Amino acid sequence: MVNVKGGTRPPWVGLGAAVWLQIASGNAYNFPLYSHSLKSVLGFNQQQLTMLGVANDIGENVGLIPGVVCNKFPPWVILLIGSFSCFFGYGVLWLSLSQTVQNLPYWMLWIALCVATNSSAWFSTTVLVTNMRNFPLSRGTVAGILKGYGGLSAAVYAEVYSALLHNSSSKLLLFLALGVPTLSLSMMYFIRPCTPSLGEDSSESYHFLFVQVASIVLGVYVLTTTILEDVFSLNVFVSYTLLGIMVVLLMAPLAIPVKMTFYPSTRGKLGVSDVSENSEPLLTPLSSSANLGSFQEGDEISEVDMLLAEGEGAVKKKRRPRRGEDFKFTEALVKADFWLLFLVYFFGVGSGVTVLNNLAQIGIAQGLHDTKILLSLFSFCNFVGRLGGGVVSEYFVRLKALPRTVWMTCTQVVMIISYLLFASALNGTLYAATALLGVCYGVQFTTMVPTASELFGLKHFGIIFNFMSLGNPLGAYLFSGLLAGFLYDNEAAKQHTSTCLGPHCFRVTFLILAGVCGVGTMLSIVLTMRIKPVYQMLYAGGSFRLPQSSNH
Repeated sequence: MVNVKGGTRPPWVGLGAAVWLQIASGNAYNFPLYSHSLKSVLGFNQQQLTMLGVANDIGENVGLIPGVVCNKFPPWVILLIGSFSCFFGYGVLWLSLSQTVQNLPYWMLWIALCVATNSSAWFSTTVLVTNMRNFPLSRGTVAGILKGYGGLSAAVYAEVYSALLHNSSSKLLLFLALGVPTLSLSMMYFIRPCTPSLGEDSSESYHFLFVQVASIVLGVYVLTTTILEDVFSLNVFVSYTLLGIMVVLLMAPLAIPVKMTFYPSTRGKLGVSDVSENSEPLLTPLSSSANLGSFQEGDEISEVDMLLAEGEGAVKKKRRPRRGEDFKFTEALVKADFWLLFLVYFFGVGSGVTVLNNLAQIGIAQGLHDTKILLSLFSFCNFVGRLGGGVVSEYFVRLKALPRTVWMTCTQVVMIISYLLFASALNGTLYAATALLGVCYGVQFTTMVPTASELFGLKHFGIIFNFMSLGNPLGAYLFSGLLAGFLYDNEAAKQHTSTCLGPHCFRVTFLILAGVCGVGTMLSIVLTMRIKPVYQMLYAGGSFRLPQSSNH
């Protein structure tokens, strides 16, 4: 039982606040902005720096505890824990980098970075679970919007880093230690469970479209200002003005609840009570006439026989859930589709995060001295992939009941091409390969999230989603920490320097990553074929149908 806020306006207030918290949850993307200072000030080699990158990814993506806690406590508790995590973790890193406290051991900094970026897991779990439950019929759209803003956060932080913090790594860490928790504390009241909208509403689609357009405008604006600041020397007033405009654009989604306040819809008045808060289950199970037998896995007995046996008192055991219903985490673990989705996601984001963690070194190795534009380009394209993946997958799943994993398959094929472009190191291919990879990397995120909820339900979505997210740090450890860092240091040793230059620094790594995505593509095809009947049931008639509850 949770405290549910009634009315049509509160979910949109929560979505507007969630945008800011998704920006806050992107604090882990700042690692390339201060990693070079950790290397130079603290004297780390590339492999030590790469292992710190692994700590960054472990902290960001290990969210099993938030996944469990989100079903037991209100959202503000989870956000509070994330705020403390952010404060203490980045605070220790700032003390070390600023030399306020000297000679902190490497293992302590590794743990501090894990704790700091683990705030991302607490923030993102809260906003994703809450908002997807508030908008259960628009899961792909909501996931695309929220993950899109999360992907855009790296460019937002890069803008703050250059305009407000004057490219100071120590100031950035202090900003993350104080500014991000302050933002979380100020937004926690607005992130709350609301009465879900379970009917088709044309105004809702227009509201989502407005948020999507606003996010695109923000993405283009941030990328443009980053390029302008790199090409021209802007004075302080202009820089602050550009930063202020960016803040206004971030507030754009809040225009929807403001509009709903001044122009309330007739449907909202008639259909939903907006005057009180009720204590009731967040999602009330709905009966459905959908025939689930088409994708029954064959190990359940007939429902009719089960009902007759229960009526006679012979059987009291509840039936196991079928795909599309609410699964407990332990029940999902024994399903082949669960592990196929995990592996596909692992191969996609695990290889992509390897490039992201080493993006600065990749740029320097190929003769690029200022890697900030490279990071902003990746961030913008990552945002395009996340937002576009949600929009496109939602369109086709409603039009033709096409499984969302089709887009994971397509983008992993493109990722193979991008890795081969990186490996070739031909003139002019660095930016193209980075852009392609950024888009495909974003699509992996935004398709995995609604797919997991559609296959295994929303009731225990928090822990299921966070277990899937372990593919990111696992890939970072295997492909970035053990593979890329080792090969880079070997090439640097051949050049008798700590900084490797030339295409050979990462060539073998890119070829291996291309092979990894080849395996991911084949597994994705298998998964798509297996879950096609599920989507034909869930989206029969062109709109999402909540299946009957399995009484969990």
